[in-house]
Amino acid sequence: MGQEVHTQVYQAADFQHFQQQLAVETKLLEQLITQGGCSERSPVAGFEIEAWLLDDAMQPAPCNAAYLSSFNNPLASAELAKFNIELNTPPVPLIGKALSQLNKDLLSTWRQAEQHARNMQLQLLMIGTLPTLSQDDLHLGNMSDMNRYRALNEQVLKTRNKPIHLDIVGREHLKADHYDVMLEAAATSFQLHLQCPLSLAVHYYNASILASAPMVAVCANAPFVFGKDLWQESRIPLFEQAVAAGGLGGAAQGPLWRVSFGSDFARHSIFECFAENLAHFPVLLPEYFATDPENFQYLRLHNGTIWRWNRPLVGFDDDGTPHIRIEHRTPSAGPTVIDAIANAAFFYGLCQNLCEQLQTQGLLIPFSQAKDNFYQAARYGLETHIVWLNDQKHRLPKLLENELLPRAALGLKSLHIDAADITLYLDIIRQRVASLQNGSTWQRRFMQKYPGDFAAMTRCYLDNQRRNRPIGEWNNP
Repeated sequence: MGQEVHTQVYQAADFQHFQQQLAVETKLLEQLITQGGCSERSPVAGFEIEAWLLDDAMQPAPCNAAYLSSFNNPLASAELAKFNIELNTPPVPLIGKALSQLNKDLLSTWRQAEQHARNMQLQLLMIGTLPTLSQDDLHLGNMSDMNRYRALNEQVLKTRNKPIHLDIVGREHLKADHYDVMLEAAATSFQLHLQCPLSLAVHYYNASILASAPMVAVCANAPFVFGKDLWQESRIPLFEQAVAAGGLGGAAQGPLWRVSFGSDFARHSIFECFAENLAHFPVLLPEYFATDPENFQYLRLHNGTIWRWNRPLVGFDDDGTPHIRIEHRTPSAGPTVIDAIANAAFFYGLCQNLCEQLQTQGLLIPFSQAKDNFYQAARYGLETHIVWLNDQKHRLPKLLENELLPRAALGLKSLHIDAADITLYLDIIRQRVASLQNGSTWQRRFMQKYPGDFAAMTRCYLDNQRRNRPIGEWNNP
């Protein structure tokens, strides 16, 4: 959930100062974008992946501080819960052998991290929601020892003035009340970053919104929450409800939620998202920064407390030029490293192809339809139907096979990605679609055979993960 802050207690003057500086920086960003002052660099790819520390009984092990201290790797950092960590890879230009390089980098970091866990008599697992997790694990004693998380917890609950209420209807029905933001720790993801030229940022952003439905379906890996079989990608409603603080006025049921699919496409400029951030979302972490507005410290911190499933970010090139990148947050973590890179390949290729079409033809379906597609795909996965660009309803596996995978291949080719890499990674998605087996369907099949034995399922899942075979090849339990 982002960078550390210096305190967990704020005064009214802190909020006032932050709001003033946020307005200054937002105005400066508007000027930069209007005047073409952000990077026009060709696309750059990167990602973050969240993982679980487990004990030998496949239960969450709340010891990330000791783990990270002894691992001492700059690519590893803490997450909200003491049993979660995050791993990063260096960004690479999206050209040539970029996918193979990302695979090599992630596999190397993952194997080092996994080996270090074993040295500490722990297990390391990447999955959307840990099947053995109970609500009792999600308490403030298991929150990572960081001011940021304590402050977020205080501010989110203050905006609500009532407990967080989970109410998710899927194959089964989960209703539960919770009294802190630790519910968010139940949802771990694979966050894809796509730095894009400023002149095309609005099209890449809209393309990522269109790509969200097929992405969440092929990547689904979170069917179970607290023992209940819910959505194919239960992370989506879980995270939205776990941080269900609203927008203007702070009402949890306000017009805009802090975790959401967003309010619309960007119609003219990517700046529209940052203008919405300023106008509609109260400040949660009013830090003080003794830096120039050109560093966008206030804007970046505020943006980091608004979790659109497709989130525009401001960063900087090596030469200090500000850039825009899109963070695509819909995929679950896992099931394997090679699955993650295949997910990245599909996303980058499909976004590129859709971006090219959006440039010439404009918006292709209403935002309301793209949003409905996304939630249907999150709930039903590869079994869903979505309305696509010809305004016709399609069974998603057929659409993936006949149109979306070919689009992704064309997009990667347009980026000059190595032909062998295109085939290798998209074939993994193709196999997943042909077998109708993503992480969620594999988990459900296991539970059909061994009802209620979540520890056995997690252990079997971990064994398969260590072999790094794509999920489409995993044997039925």
